[in-house]
Amino acid sequence: MSTRSASASSERRRRVVRAVLAALSALVVAAAGLGGLVVWQNTYDLREEAVTVRHGGRTLHGVLALPEQGKGPFPLVVFVHGDGPVDATHETFYRPMWEAFARAGYASLSWHKPGVAGAPGDWLDQTMDDRAREAVDAIAWARRRPDVDGDRIGLWGASQAGWVLPKIAAEDGRVRFAIAVSPAVNWHRQGRYNLLAELRRDGASDAEVATALRRRETGLKLLARHASYEEYLRAIGDPQGMTAARWRFVSRNHTADASADLPALRGVPVLLVLAGHDVNVDTAETEAAYRRLLPGPELRVAHYPDATHALLRHDVESSPLRLTLTALCRPRALFAEGFLDDQRRFLSEGRRG
Repeated sequence: MSTRSASASSERRRRVVRAVLAALSALVVAAAGLGGLVVWQNTYDLREEAVTVRHGGRTLHGVLALPEQGKGPFPLVVFVHGDGPVDATHETFYRPMWEAFARAGYASLSWHKPGVAGAPGDWLDQTMDDRAREAVDAIAWARRRPDVDGDRIGLWGASQAGWVLPKIAAEDGRVRFAIAVSPAVNWHRQGRYNLLAELRRDGASDAEVATALRRRETGLKLLARHASYEEYLRAIGDPQGMTAARWRFVSRNHTADASADLPALRGVPVLLVLAGHDVNVDTAETEAAYRRLLPGPELRVAHYPDATHALLRHDVESSPLRLTLTALCRPRALFAEGFLDDQRRFLSEGRRG
């Protein structure tokens, strides 16, 4: 290779190195900027305090989220989770709501389900009554705090919490408001609706639908006669994710129906939140039940046509990449338009009232 060629080759290498270094520098700057954006977007106008709730022989580990300024006493929203192993922040999903509530002057209280994030117990051992008593104990604990207004405590709950919220109201007797997000009413009907909605969404054939419904009916008959998990496996075959612990949980709770308990919320301001793309809960049945059992102006119904069961934007939740990027960079934008503001206004109006 000639000296000229070597020099030209060396110059090309230097240009490539400079280009790579420039690209790397741009990536570092972009990453730093993105990191700063993520940190900023995930910083909320509130104060969080890790708390241990001890009452009635029960220990709960959770978070008390307070408005950014002031000593209180603040009215309080007590969070009641839906199904599954949910931690106190619901993997940060609750924080945009806590912020909205804090801007209305409210604190929020939430805790890890038993067995989640190191909390004692196992949430799959709980009945809906157990969950209600747990929340009543947490409310009693909160009323002893000087920064909580014990006369202004209400509830927020989603999905499975539809069976828990009215039980809390019946047992506590002093619940001042409730926000029910995509609540279920009847366990069996909700399960059938969910099954058919998911099959339709996934494009199942008529034969597949018929097979799924037969399998479901077999399961219901087994539940009705308190069959063991081993009997379930022999009758069903492939459990399709139904573990022994989950079968135990379903066996204890499958007769749940909120109809008998909902009248405990009569006279209490209730915001019923319903989504247009809900494949888990039959929102028409839920709305009809709430209007029938909670007549009067205290019930408000808010519809979000473009929302999913979790009140996320349907276009966001349907794209895993978009969901991840939105959760990182614009977490408040995960929710259906108006959802956060409508809840904040509901609480603000209640506070003035």
